[in-house]
Amino acid sequence: MSIALWFNQHNFLGEGPIWHTLHKKLYWTDISRGQLHTYDPATEQHEKIYEDRTVGGYTIQPDGSLILFRDKGNIVQWADGKVVKTIIDEVPGEVDGRFNDVIAAPCGRVFCGTMPTDKHPGSLYRLDLDGSLHQVVTDLGISNGLGFTPDNKQMYHTDSTARQIYRYDYDQATGEISNKQVFAEIDKDLGVPDGMTVDSQGHVFSAIWGGYCVIEFDADGKEVNRFKTTCARPSCTAWAGDDFKRMVITSYGGETGDAEFGENAGGMFTMICDVPGKAECNSRIAV
Repeated sequence: MSIALWFNQHNFLGEGPIWHTLHKKLYWTDISRGQLHTYDPATEQHEKIYEDRTVGGYTIQPDGSLILFRDKGNIVQWADGKVVKTIIDEVPGEVDGRFNDVIAAPCGRVFCGTMPTDKHPGSLYRLDLDGSLHQVVTDLGISNGLGFTPDNKQMYHTDSTARQIYRYDYDQATGEISNKQVFAEIDKDLGVPDGMTVDSQGHVFSAIWGGYCVIEFDADGKEVNRFKTTCARPSCTAWAGDDFKRMVITSYGGETGDAEFGENAGGMFTMICDVPGKAECNSRIAV
């Protein structure tokens, strides 16, 4: 298996890829430009579907609409090209920052991280089914890649600044996380762990920002493969396609050129895997 360029829309900061199972399209965000994009593999057609406030992450509702996690702690439902409902206008203490990387849990609640600013560290929040927001982890650097073990009994969470991926016990009934452990740590000379995904056998694939690679860890946190990328800053991994054997990797640098951040920086990369992943869970926030 090896990583190759799939297509290149020259994203400045491509992030958050999700396969939309209803639309059979790949979705992703270009955070720095405040854009959302889609790509249809069947027709090879790309479409920019949103350009507005910064979207640090998003989830898909059962009806196909999106929950957008934006700047200032703003959370909205978006459908048919427009905001249809504001769930949270802003979060006190987060008005100078933005959300960064989110994931829907199996029951439909959402874990959503925030970026640090000059005034405060990053945090991890949980958006419950009723639309209430709860801070669950504080004093983070850059809250990043999230994922669940195949049995949904544990949750992964990345702090890029600490260069560590943590694993928590996850209570599916309450949404509580506990028993924090360091699952993996990235050497400072390699880069920092960014977005991540988990395959059906429990292996973790972490995009290493600045490291020209994606690292595969087994369920015990041991590195088992290192897949090279031509771009310096791969940013997030996810599963796509009907069989979920296609891994996709977003990247940074499409506005700066190849010379600084590697060949096809800002492109969407891909790798066909023997072991499949699975669809991302839908959020089920009451709207």
